[in-house]
Amino acid sequence: MAKPKPKVFLDSSALIAGIASSKGAAREVLRLAEVGLIEILISRQVVVEADRNIAAKLPECLNDFRNYLETLVPVLVADPSRRDILRFSSLIKPHDAPILAAAVAAEADYLVTWDQKHFMTTGPRALDRPKVMNPGEFLHEFRRLLHESS
Repeated sequence: MAKPKPKVFLDSSALIAGIASSKGAAREVLRLAEVGLIEILISRQVVVEADRNIAAKLPECLNDFRNYLETLVPVLVADPSRRDILRFSSLIKPHDAPILAAAVAAEADYLVTWDQKHFMTTGPRALDRPKVMNPGEFLHEFRRLLHESS
């Protein structure tokens, strides 16, 4: 029986980086999803933040972002409840707790972010699931998983 695809929750920093650059680790994470090797999860909050930031800072990428959402169709997970957000507010800055809570509620295997100063703290890194890492670390982990399964 085939192993299930890794479920990778992207925050807006990783999603924007993957859309805005034609190369780099974040783009490679999106490519893994394009070829069906991983499943991308995002919350409504991530979509709204990414759309707002791309429109304001990278308007030339807005069509690419919206096309990505339509063609690759990442799994859109519900925003977490207030109770779930409060549960994670002690591990991470309160404005980032909704992202961590959404990734946990979606049962993501990984939370991929470039926002290291917020997510790469001891609390979130200590979670069993999701493993919090930047796009480059995730690619390294994915290669390790491929090697183990062969």
